[in-house]
Amino acid sequence: MLEELRITSLGVIEETVLELGRGFTALTGETGAGKTMVVTALDLLLGGRADTGAVRTGARAARVEGLVHCEGSVLEELAAAVDAAGGDLDDGRLLLARQVFAEGRSRAFAGGASVPVATLSSLAGPLVAIHGQSDQHRLLQPSAQRDCLDSFAGEKTLTLRARFSRGCAALRATEGELADVVASARERAREADLLRFGLGEVEAVDPRPGEDATLAADETRLGFADTLRTAAEQARELVSADDGPDALGAVSAARRLLDGVRDHDPEVAGLADRLAEVSYLLSDVAADVSSYASDVETDPAQLAAVSERRAALLALTRKYGETVEDVLAWAEHSAARLLDLDGTDERITELTDRRAALRSELAAIGTELSAERTEAAARLAGVVTAELTSLAMPHAEVRVAVTRSEVSEPSEPPPGAHSQSLPVDGRAVRFGPTGLDDVELLLAANRGAEPRPLGRGASGGELSRVMLAVEVALAATNPVPTFVFDEVDAGVGGRAAVEVGRRLAMLARHAQVLVVTHLPQVAAFADQHVVVVKSSDGTVTTSGLTTLDDAGRVRELSRMLAGQEDSGTALAHAEELLAVAEPSRSRSA
Repeated sequence: MLEELRITSLGVIEETVLELGRGFTALTGETGAGKTMVVTALDLLLGGRADTGAVRTGARAARVEGLVHCEGSVLEELAAAVDAAGGDLDDGRLLLARQVFAEGRSRAFAGGASVPVATLSSLAGPLVAIHGQSDQHRLLQPSAQRDCLDSFAGEKTLTLRARFSRGCAALRATEGELADVVASARERAREADLLRFGLGEVEAVDPRPGEDATLAADETRLGFADTLRTAAEQARELVSADDGPDALGAVSAARRLLDGVRDHDPEVAGLADRLAEVSYLLSDVAADVSSYASDVETDPAQLAAVSERRAALLALTRKYGETVEDVLAWAEHSAARLLDLDGTDERITELTDRRAALRSELAAIGTELSAERTEAAARLAGVVTAELTSLAMPHAEVRVAVTRSEVSEPSEPPPGAHSQSLPVDGRAVRFGPTGLDDVELLLAANRGAEPRPLGRGASGGELSRVMLAVEVALAATNPVPTFVFDEVDAGVGGRAAVEVGRRLAMLARHAQVLVVTHLPQVAAFADQHVVVVKSSDGTVTTSGLTTLDDAGRVRELSRMLAGQEDSGTALAHAEELLAVAEPSRSRSA
């Protein structure tokens, strides 16, 4: 229940506080006084769109605060949600706030914590339901009528609808992928041919990791074989010649000289040993150089083979990578891609089978959903018709038509096409994210009249009462602690207005009801009457909220009746209205 509403710098309201109790509160005032600003303030608390134009001229920001009191299971759920958002409850009360700055920014608070506007909406949305004149026009839309029926039908219907919506999304995604695969089949075939050609070239050469570097070294060695052999032979002669002076002979002579005197000085003995090591090394090097020289052969055929192999590898690296390793990596990736491309037909078959399964599943869910809606439609029609009897439409009858639209198309769409219908009982039935059904509210306003759609068969006043009756019916299945009605009695007058007031009073026995109205017949049934008073100092207009006592109510109802607060006839009529409404007021029950 909403206990208090504080408004600052919003529209014509500079600062005011509205204290609310249980039951039915009527909010009245002259045209332009600012009644709509109260509804705007509540909409901001519910996470509605912030309009900087609503900030009072000259003010830095507009601020709205609401104190909500909850009990029972609602309190437990709310406490958990507020705690998750970082806020706190105070003795079962939640303080909600919304601040709208003139430059365009907006901030939201819940339980003392700054929260996103979406969080404010999720917290307050289940606690307060606002209905205005725009809801009457919304009720004319088929989607809104379907939503009303599903909400009335209950949890099972809403669960089936959610399952159908998820299945529909999965079907659209599958059909989209199938369309892409089919449309790209030619491009995929062309890509597969190019990959096969490239993989064939790589397979024909059969490169091995590091082979390019090895072949480069071999080609250089074979190309300079004569030069390498001549250099090796000359080097061997210098190290160890068959005749004449060489390095090995000179080192050996030096070692013998030092060996002859090594007994006379230990240092000389060490030098002699080192020369012996050098002699051994030179002997090994001479043998290795000699072996190398004998192994080096001039082989034009092998050189040609190496050059040819290098040319083949170079042709691959020009097309498929900088190195042989890059070419091998390209071949591995391309082979995997080719498997995917070659599986196009299999993929089309797989997606086609999945689409068929999804269509079959959706048809089954949609059929079950239709059955639930049909059963709920009869109940909703009965409840709303009964409510209209209480709203001065005793001969009116409401029907809720649940129908399907058949289309002419193949039982199974071709690959690449999107489903427009589902097969249900041998027929092709059009479908959408919400199911197979078209839902329409029909009204026969008078006995014997043919039921017609609301948009063509209801006047403004009748539409107002139908909307109120639907809301009362929904309240019975999904109760909301607080209802706010913004001039939903537009187009209603006379006896019908009295019955609207009485029905609102009856609704207030089970929930808190706040009604912005211009009808005295409706305001008379309120437990609390608040008037929006406008004042002006000649330059600035300001509005404030005043809760009326009994005498004040009589004067306000008189003004609403006759435009005069002191008319004797109007005052008497106002007192009569209050007397008629007294037994029906929720606090009198």
